Amino acid sequence: MTAFISRCFASRPERLLRWVLCVLTAILASAAQAETAIRSAEIVPGDGGYVLNADIDLELNPRLVDAVSRGVSLYFTTELVVERPRWYWLNATVVERSLEYRISYHAITRSYRLSIGSIHQSFDSLEGAVRTMQRVRNWQVADADALQAGVSHEVALRFRLDTSQLPKPFQVTAIGSSDWNIGTDWVRWTFLPGAPGFR
Repeated sequence: MTAFISRCFASRPERLLRWVLCVLTAILASAAQAETAIRSAEIVPGDGGYVLNADIDLELNPRLVDAVSRGVSLYFTTELVVERPRWYWLNATVVERSLEYRISYHAITRSYRLSIGSIHQSFDSLEGAVRTMQRVRNWQVADADALQAGVSHEVALRFRLDTSQLPKPFQVTAIGSSDWNIGTDWVRWTFLPGAPGFR
């Protein structure tokens, strides 16, 4: 009986082609994922202090849409930090605030509910609830005397899905999953109280 042994190595062009296809697949997969970004943000004087207005680009991916439609509540957080620079030490944190949202689905009424603190609003569609959450308006972030007029402050703002408030099985699933880890990077700008604070 004669046995033939042949080498099963891909030729160099084949390996290069496979590598290029893997890289292209990874690039297309990352481009297909929804981008979350802070489009604009400003701190302006309001009633009794300073308020934040911001617009956030957010699109829920199919996995999150499916989770909400099956009764899983999603929690989102807008976080704001205002610091006063000091030349002799680390920056002094003047304001540290967070605004929490909860989106849930009620099967009986077939409506989506957006909760912001103790305020609740119902929507016929998930898109309506998300669209409302994307527009932060007149969020009181500091009292009038908390920020020194004429002194520049460093502002940092971010928006993210808070996976720590998901049910435990989903928290385990969310570890290392790009479908569950959506949010923006910290957006930073300088704000001078008494002057427009556009970013």
